[in-house]
Amino acid sequence: RIGAANTLTFTEDGIEADNTDAYGFAQNIRDAHPDWAPKTVALIGAGGASRAVIVALQDAGAQEIRLANRTRSRAEELAGDLGDGITVLPWEDRAEMLAGCDTLINGTAMGMVGEPPLDLDLSALPASAIVTDLVYAPLETPLLAMARARGNPVVDGLGMLLHQAAPGFARWFGRRPEVDEALRRACAASASASARSWVTRA
Repeated sequence: RIGAANTLTFTEDGIEADNTDAYGFAQNIRDAHPDWAPKTVALIGAGGASRAVIVALQDAGAQEIRLANRTRSRAEELAGDLGDGITVLPWEDRAEMLAGCDTLINGTAMGMVGEPPLDLDLSALPASAIVTDLVYAPLETPLLAMARARGNPVVDGLGMLLHQAAPGFARWFGRRPEVDEALRRACAASASASARSWVTRA
């Protein structure tokens, strides 16, 4: 369903191809909000990461996924591939589509180091809605900072990176790492150093 593989396991029967991104996305939110049960979701962006996000949302029982992308044809193609429950809206209506949503996801690179911030008015978003960003450099993107300031619960993108890596690590090395606060701190420090290096080179 995702249409891509990020984990290859070589066995006696051949090569097993899998994708752990959908698992990583959902587990990241459930780490912070174990009772997360999305029903009406707003998703910004229709790239490869958003395909995995939509699969995770569908598996979690989401009834309506509102999708906006700067290039509408890409969003329509994604909706066509992944079935019912996805409503494509014009990019200029992205703020209005937040009304009544329980989850808001930024699936674009906007807000990442070296990229412009996501231009999005959160006024229509319910205060109880979870806001998450797939970007993890910086951990606190402008979107998450804006959401936190208005009282929304926020989830950064680092946990998705860690959780999607854990199943592959287990297959390759026979031991599943625990995604805990110590691992988060170590990876956050590495991501921060990488971001500073990128800025210096730029």
